[in-house]
Amino acid sequence: MFENPATISSTSPHLRKSGSKSVFIDPGVHGHLGGGVSEMGDLKGSSSPLHITTMVPSPIFLWRFKVFLFLFWALCCCKIGWDSVMRMSIDLRDLFLYEAFLYYNPLLLVTMMVWLWGVNLWVFSQGSVNYAKVFDLDHNHLTHREMWKCSMWMTIIVPTSMTAYLYLYSHGEVSLAASQPVLLYIAFALVLIFPFDIFYLSSRYFLLRTLWRIAFPLQVFSDLERSVCRMVHRQVATIAWFEADAVCGSHQIAIPLVLVFPYICRLLQCLRQYKDTKEKSSLLNALKYSTAVPVIFLSALKYHVMAESWTSFYRPLWLFSSVINSLYSFYWDVTRDWDLSGFTKIFKFSRPSAISNLLYGRQWVYFWVIGSNLVLRCAWTYKLSAHLRHNYITVFTITAMEMLRRFQWVFFRVENEWNKITKSHPMGEISLEEDKLLGSTTPHDV
Repeated sequence: MFENPATISSTSPHLRKSGSKSVFIDPGVHGHLGGGVSEMGDLKGSSSPLHITTMVPSPIFLWRFKVFLFLFWALCCCKIGWDSVMRMSIDLRDLFLYEAFLYYNPLLLVTMMVWLWGVNLWVFSQGSVNYAKVFDLDHNHLTHREMWKCSMWMTIIVPTSMTAYLYLYSHGEVSLAASQPVLLYIAFALVLIFPFDIFYLSSRYFLLRTLWRIAFPLQVFSDLERSVCRMVHRQVATIAWFEADAVCGSHQIAIPLVLVFPYICRLLQCLRQYKDTKEKSSLLNALKYSTAVPVIFLSALKYHVMAESWTSFYRPLWLFSSVINSLYSFYWDVTRDWDLSGFTKIFKFSRPSAISNLLYGRQWVYFWVIGSNLVLRCAWTYKLSAHLRHNYITVFTITAMEMLRRFQWVFFRVENEWNKITKSHPMGEISLEEDKLLGSTTPHDV
């Protein structure tokens, strides 16, 4: 059956790529199978490559699609939350909103803080300030992109849980609504202490060590303490807190204790620093933190003294201590933490942009920073004073403004520290350390 050469059709599916010649296998000529295989190998080597076009969405399209999904999610949360609130009676609506605000206020503020810190890191990366050297960070520190990734997930998770809380409570599912803030706080705690090498393990543990060392100086602890108090006393998703304000409200003695705790920790740190270095500036810094103590406790005395005593003696003393605390803190910011003797270079980017042209070398930046710092230092007294903390919207606004003050404070504080480092160390040594830092390619595991 091998009289004639076996010809394989060019349309056969067993042939190699199109465009090559037809393959003839003549057993009579070659006599061995190896010869045919060799010829096939030669033909295969001379074949042209097969070009496959892969359809990959453009980065601009992907970015627009993500923005669309985010806006759609935000619209759904707003619509569901608004409809849930409108289902409730008017007399309970404000109380219920305050309850929801109390549970989610700390995490909303932390989310805002992470966003702003990402902006700080982005500005540092555009300029000449080596913030990793200033903070003594290793090569595994998070960049601004990774900070924004974390803040994006927090922005999605926290409002989603808050929307679920509003929806479930307004539809009568009280037990399920009560579980939402509890589960959210448990989830965040588990993420922070998760021991496996995922989701920035080294950065998470660095954060925990830092929180342990400085006792979380952002004043969301008082709201967090009050939120946990509601959960412990089974006041979640109820209006029981309205009937017993002394248990978990502004009358509670734990509120001023929680407020003063970070300042006491920083005071002790400054005293320890003075013991080690004998620098008088450490004592002056300790004095700054000590001025916040009378503001906190004098405000709390309103609920524990007679009205006449408060009006005639304690309130004027509270006002005087508030002025001293605000002005001394403002003086320390401008003269010690910052260096405004010359134009700051923090906004001088390696690649000039609209932002650097707007901020670098502009006098209005300095007037704005000094003026706003003074106003916001005085406004922070509202947050430290328990007897003023009745309007939760005002409390949230004041706290958010304080975060903005610290956000702009970071730029000038870090630059001032960097200037001290460059003056005390030769630039050659710093450049060598930067090369070692940049030379490492250890990635983050997500």
